[in-house]
Amino acid sequence: MTTTTTISVLKKNVSKTSPVWEIGKQNTPRPCIWMQAGVTAQKNCTHYYDCTGCKYDAAMEKAAAAGKHPTWQEAMRRQPGSRRICRHAMTGRSDMRTCPMNYNCDRCEFDQVFEDTLIPARGHKPVRITRVKGFDLAGGYYFHSGHTWAAIDSGGVIRVGMDDFSFKVLGGPDGFDLPLVGQELNQARASWGIRRKDNQADVRSPVNGVITRVNETVRSRPDLSQDHPYGEGWLFTVHNADIKGAVKHLMDDETSIAWLDDDVTALEKMIEEITGPLAADGGVLQRDVFGGLPALGWDRLTRTFL
Repeated sequence: MTTTTTISVLKKNVSKTSPVWEIGKQNTPRPCIWMQAGVTAQKNCTHYYDCTGCKYDAAMEKAAAAGKHPTWQEAMRRQPGSRRICRHAMTGRSDMRTCPMNYNCDRCEFDQVFEDTLIPARGHKPVRITRVKGFDLAGGYYFHSGHTWAAIDSGGVIRVGMDDFSFKVLGGPDGFDLPLVGQELNQARASWGIRRKDNQADVRSPVNGVITRVNETVRSRPDLSQDHPYGEGWLFTVHNADIKGAVKHLMDDETSIAWLDDDVTALEKMIEEITGPLAADGGVLQRDVFGGLPALGWDRLTRTFL
């Protein structure tokens, strides 16, 4: 079976409803794989099902190697056939399916294509949207003051993009100058560029980390980011071994609402300098603020908000 055919077949097994993991806000229990296998009685996952970087998983593997208890794979092999669930179904990242490889994941074609191709390429729909004076914020996402966001996917992948405010203010981009796979990013440093006609601007990264995948669709269809900034319009994914630390300094749901409200107020004052007083209730700003009012100045807008 060719790789293309394999991906087409395996896509049918990928869950279409897997949400972005919300740090500290998700009330739904996420039981650790060791708990699901019955090796430990009570343990919820706190590492986004990124087992490779999990200290608890490493300790359990060490104890299993010392003969203190079975590995989770050994425990699952003892289950009846119908309960031998694929590890990706156990973590909620794929539809329910049994394991056809007796938990020898390194020899499983589904596992390899799933990890290397399907999951990194997916854009997620946010859990919920909060609208602040006509601008959208995605629930469970983490925002940087330069109007970029980071979202943690199940498995510890950090997905990065630009927010709704940036695209509504600057208008639809003609293109992005995106970083390369393997490039190291530094939080708050200029890391990629956005272009519109003769105008361009640097954009600061919301997180530290190494680029693991770039959204090639956005290269050819930059308007996708404007239309779906929190979904299919993501820009790239990042690896950072310290997942919690990567988003520690970003704004969560509560703080991001107040921050966006302040930035919209600042934008309204900039507009009033040119047009005069806005409506008493502020109204809702149009989709392409710069395109409708170029006197605001591209440089001034990007210097103020990016």
